Amino acid sequence: MIIHNFDPVLVDLGFLQIRWYSIAYIGGIILGWAYANKIIKESDQNKNESLTITKKKFEDLIFYLILGIILGGRLGYVIIYNLDYYSQNLSEIFKLWNGGMSFHGGLLGVIIATFIFAKYNKTYFFKLTDIICCVAPIGIFLGRIANFINGELYGKISTLPWAVIFPNTGGTARHPSQIYEAFLEGLILFILINFFAIKKEVLLKPGYTSGLFLVFYSILRIISEKFREPDEHLGHFINFISMGTLLSIITFFIGCIIIFTIKKNEQSN
Repeated sequence: MIIHNFDPVLVDLGFLQIRWYSIAYIGGIILGWAYANKIIKESDQNKNESLTITKKKFEDLIFYLILGIILGGRLGYVIIYNLDYYSQNLSEIFKLWNGGMSFHGGLLGVIIATFIFAKYNKTYFFKLTDIICCVAPIGIFLGRIANFINGELYGKISTLPWAVIFPNTGGTARHPSQIYEAFLEGLILFILINFFAIKKEVLLKPGYTSGLFLVFYSILRIISEKFREPDEHLGHFINFISMGTLLSIITFFIGCIIIFTIKKNEQSN
C-alpha cells in the first residue's frame, strides 16, 4: 500500500501560496497553446478565409477559452455536484485553489466561449473546436495529476499493491482513480484523437475531430468511473450510474450525432 503524503501547496510564502492545482491549469493552457500552434503550422489549411485558422486567431481565442474553462468548470461543479453546500457557503465558490472543477461544465464553457468567438470573428466554429480537442487531453492529464496531489476524487476501496491511503479516508486504501483518469482521459485520449485527426487527416474535415473527442472521452471516462468513489452526497443513480457516467453518456450521444450529421451533409452534397 502507498500512503499519500503529497502537499497540495508547491510554494508557501505566507502571504501567497502557489498550488499544484493552479500550476496544472497554467501548464495545460501553455502546453496546449504551443501544441495548437504546431498543428496550425503543419496542417493544410483551407484557402477559404472563414475556414483558415491562423496562429494570431488562435492566440486571440485563448482568453475566451480560459474564461470558459474557469467559469464553466467551477459553475458546473457548483450546480451539478454540490449546489446545496455552495448555496449556503457562497464565498466558497470563489476558492478555486481548493479544487472542485467539473470537466463537463468546463466543456460547456469552452463550447459557449468558442461559439461567441467564432461568431464575432466570422470563423468556422468546428475548425476551432477540432484544434482544441487535439490539445485538450494535455490539460486533462495535468488536471488529474493535480487531483491526485490534492488527494481528491479518489477511488473505491482496493487491496491492490498500488492502492493508496488518502487523507480523510479513515486509513482505508483506495484505487488511485485520478491516475487511471490521467492515463485514460489524458494520455490514451491524446494518442487516439491526434492519430485520427493528424495521421488519418480527419482534421481536414471540420467537425469530425470534435465528434470523435466527445465519443472517445465519454467511453474512457465511463471506464474510469468504475473505479472512482462517487460524491458522498450524490451516490449512484439506479445503484450503479454515477453523475460522471450519466453526463458522459450524454456527451457520447452528442458526439455520435455530430459525426452522423456531418456525414449525412457530406453525402447530400
